[in-house]
Amino acid sequence: MTHISKVAVLGAGVMGAGIAAHLANAGIPSLLFDLKRPDASIKALKKSKPAALHTPEHAQLIETCAFGDDDARLAEADWIVEAVTERVDIKHSVFRRVVENARPDAIVTSNTSGIPIAAMVEGFDADFRERFFVTHFFNPVRYMKLLELVAGPDTNPDLVAALADFGDRVLGKGIVYGKDTVNFVANRIGTYGMMRILHQIGDAGMNVSQVDKIFGKPMGRPKSAVFRTADLVGLDTLVHVAENCFENLGDDPGRDAFQVPAFIRTMLDNGWLGGKSGQGFYKKTKIDGKKKILALNLQTMEYEDQGRPKFESLGAVKSIEDGAERVKALLAHGDAASDFAWAATADTLLYSASLIGEIADDVVNIDRALRWGFGWEQGPFESWDAIGLAESVERMKAEGREIPAVVETAVAAGGWYARSNGVTSYLDVAGDNERKPVPQFAGTLSLQDVKDTGGVVKSNMGATLIDLGDGILNLEFHTKMNSLDGDIIGLYSEALDLLDGNDWQGLVVGNEGEHFSAGANIMLVLMSSMQKDWQAIEDLTKGLQDTLMRAKYHAKPVVTAPHGLVLGGGCEVAMHSSATQAAGESYIGLVEVGVGLLPAGGGCKETVFRLVQNLPHGAALETFPVIQKAFEQIGMGKVAESAGLAKQFGYLRASDGVSMNKDRLIADAKQRALGMARSNYMPPAQMKVALPGRDGKAALAAGIWGFVGSGFISEHDAKIGNKIAHVLCGGEVAPGTLVDEQTLLDLEREAFVSLCGEAKTQERIQHMLMKGKPLRN
Repeated sequence: MTHISKVAVLGAGVMGAGIAAHLANAGIPSLLFDLKRPDASIKALKKSKPAALHTPEHAQLIETCAFGDDDARLAEADWIVEAVTERVDIKHSVFRRVVENARPDAIVTSNTSGIPIAAMVEGFDADFRERFFVTHFFNPVRYMKLLELVAGPDTNPDLVAALADFGDRVLGKGIVYGKDTVNFVANRIGTYGMMRILHQIGDAGMNVSQVDKIFGKPMGRPKSAVFRTADLVGLDTLVHVAENCFENLGDDPGRDAFQVPAFIRTMLDNGWLGGKSGQGFYKKTKIDGKKKILALNLQTMEYEDQGRPKFESLGAVKSIEDGAERVKALLAHGDAASDFAWAATADTLLYSASLIGEIADDVVNIDRALRWGFGWEQGPFESWDAIGLAESVERMKAEGREIPAVVETAVAAGGWYARSNGVTSYLDVAGDNERKPVPQFAGTLSLQDVKDTGGVVKSNMGATLIDLGDGILNLEFHTKMNSLDGDIIGLYSEALDLLDGNDWQGLVVGNEGEHFSAGANIMLVLMSSMQKDWQAIEDLTKGLQDTLMRAKYHAKPVVTAPHGLVLGGGCEVAMHSSATQAAGESYIGLVEVGVGLLPAGGGCKETVFRLVQNLPHGAALETFPVIQKAFEQIGMGKVAESAGLAKQFGYLRASDGVSMNKDRLIADAKQRALGMARSNYMPPAQMKVALPGRDGKAALAAGIWGFVGSGFISEHDAKIGNKIAHVLCGGEVAPGTLVDEQTLLDLEREAFVSLCGEAKTQERIQHMLMKGKPLRN
């Protein structure tokens, strides 16, 4: 198997620089080539929003090179990926440099999104053809999971397998195998779906904001929906892909959808390309001193207020949490929004079915491509099963739509997918029409599969305890947003009870939800506060503290596996462990100040202890600067927007592991727990740290009141800040006093309960629950 330790990226545009940045995120050094050394690209990466790099320091792994001057350095690369302009002549000139300078065993790929492999390898020898194929990343590279691999007729399949393994394990990508067809898999169907809606909008009498309201969460699509997505991608990019399809798909049944509407041509002429030009379908402006986002009226081509699109169907499905059920209910409702969604969806489903075997060998690769490349909750065939394949086909027939033969085959078989005994199978309609197991990547572990095959040890409304095998348990949360409540804390305690016995060797705390945990259930806190039931809040907080301390110091390893949002109480759960295996895309922080509170599950305590204990042992260093850093993080509710930054913040330890691919997180965490158990794990000894006490608290208080006087924070912010300072400095003790963990936990709990009694804190909690954003009062 080819080992990839260094990569050359040819072309320092948006995609090339993004690929180099993500290689750096994974710890892989790269050479970034362009006509001149692209130092400006590195500076742009450090400032990009959303951030392309996990930390600014990762940029040190990218070395800039210039074509001509540094061509000989191509010999250093195990993999060379080309990302230059989409012109065959330019690509050929770059490939000739590769042939002249690269090692004969180096993998060579193109990030093209539309040029056929035959055209790119024309004129090159058999050796080059054998090690050449397409690796199509999606932009932004860090955040888009999809990596499409497309081999040519002469490509060595072992090299494709090596790159697939590297992309999966090291880069954290979802691998889709496509065929060398126009725009491959995701762009072919995803662009069709968008263009289909662009043609439909005028006839349906809908406007831009109405369509985005429909095709966001209600239809299981990203919040950016259709028109915001077009603005993000750039209208020039969207048109390039659409025109490529229209020009090269002469016999395609959906070709007409790729024809660019007149209003898009007008927008291009006006330079309204979306975010990159400052306006597209939406435009940010100020009206009466207030920021406003206007939407483009496609009839008048003027920007106007979006209004508040309201449809009965959207209101009816708003409370449905299950994505598949929500889409099914919306499409069946029958109002204007429902009819619009159905028409676009029906055509997209039928178009997808017509491409099975042409763009990919099976429905699995197509579904994965749309989920990972366009952010759909379900791919077209998964969603088709969810809304009812047979029923929807009958509706399509009644409306006069032509049904492809493969769809009739799937209807007769009972669906595109089936599940039995913990195994999901798909119908191979491009092959022998038999059901085959959905391919899984080696080294992954599905909690759902384990549960479906009798792996549940115990369960309640908030959590489930699962047997992962090899003596390792898993505690899975499954509340809304995986918010912490009594059920979760209770089952966590029971899991530790089981770990006390001889039957189990370790515990993983992880789940397969969108987020690890968005924090504590603040509704429970608010209800107890309004009832003045301070004892209930005290007991809940003490229960969480005790359980997490027990986990941290358990005699057997407890490994937490955070991913996505890891906020507030979720962060505290993740921090109290023997070790942590975090997803690279983890957003970790103590954000309780946003609801007028402070961390009270050990978050203040653990942040202080970690940062102070990172100081060189025995060095005569002041701890106040470290406490000041902890105060800034907690007092400002800072979130570390990657696992790398979380290590700098102290939310992860330097020794904690990072899984770039979230799909591998549970398996990786299990192996970590198993390895610790088999190597005679010993828990750490409880220690004390020297804290600045009343002097540190006074220094922080002076800064807090300075912010109040300048109008940067409110008096209630100051009250919260002073309580945080009181906890972090160890309370009213002399400077340099050694303070243990329990003392800080007691201080946290006392401050938390007192803040719950503040009317302004209760107002903040109510506002967050109702509006989903902080209130400054």
